[in-house]
Amino acid sequence: MSAATKSANKSTVSKPSDREIRIERTFDAPRDRVWRAFTDPKLLAQWWGRGNKLVIEKFELERGGHWRFVEHGPEGKHGFEGRFREVTPKDRIVQTFEWDGMPAYVIIETLELTDLGDGRTKVVTLSLFHTTEERDGMLESGMEEGLNQSYEALDRLLATME
Repeated sequence: MSAATKSANKSTVSKPSDREIRIERTFDAPRDRVWRAFTDPKLLAQWWGRGNKLVIEKFELERGGHWRFVEHGPEGKHGFEGRFREVTPKDRIVQTFEWDGMPAYVIIETLELTDLGDGRTKVVTLSLFHTTEERDGMLESGMEEGLNQSYEALDRLLATME
């Protein structure tokens, strides 16, 4: 296990195995609110794309359901999509993740939400790659910076939600 890196905004990124990336982040919001932000397309569009315009073309939140997002940024459009493998409301989502820029490189992502009991929620994402090279390529692509930008946008959104 490699040493984790911790940024100023509380995200922790680590490599628990040669094919995985683990991201942990605590949000100052109750689990119900965080779940809604991850599963309501209107809310997702406000934070997932790092502050860029995000078009949610499809979002079928059920086992076997398809999702597809297109981010419109200064450098152009980027499409992302996958299928839901498991949806356990307020607790866990397992899905595939694929970027149009690297078709056929499919990641399996597990998102888990834990109610910390004090109005905060811990979110852990575990991404499983086919190879170590694919995992390292994702880390080198600027994934951590993009993730932190999205999570900062999510912090702002959560603070305004009721």
